[in-house]
Amino acid sequence: MAIEATLATPPSAAIDGQCWIVGSGASGSWAGKDGQIACFSGGNWLFMSPRDGMRVLNREADQDMRYVDGWLKPARPAAPSGGTVIDSEARATISALISALELAGILPPS
Repeated sequence: MAIEATLATPPSAAIDGQCWIVGSGASGSWAGKDGQIACFSGGNWLFMSPRDGMRVLNREADQDMRYVDGWLKPARPAAPSGGTVIDSEARATISALISALELAGILPPS
């Protein structure tokens, strides 16, 4: 499944088949649907509640997201910047990379 983006307000020019994650504080026809997936079909909005294990591609961010008690997306770890403490920076970067891979569901949680 692919979503266009996360929005709190329905887009004015949705095309049949497009979907969004409803953001916090949603308004208009999305009011009260925070965190759900809104799909436009036949001129109407259809809503589905996410379930643990669902995955979507966020087209705007070009990033996979998954749902586990909320929508998760891994953050890019900071690259080591060098300096006199390279070993600790490398360890911190590797640790951040492992955390991002766990969050993405590529590695099992430790």
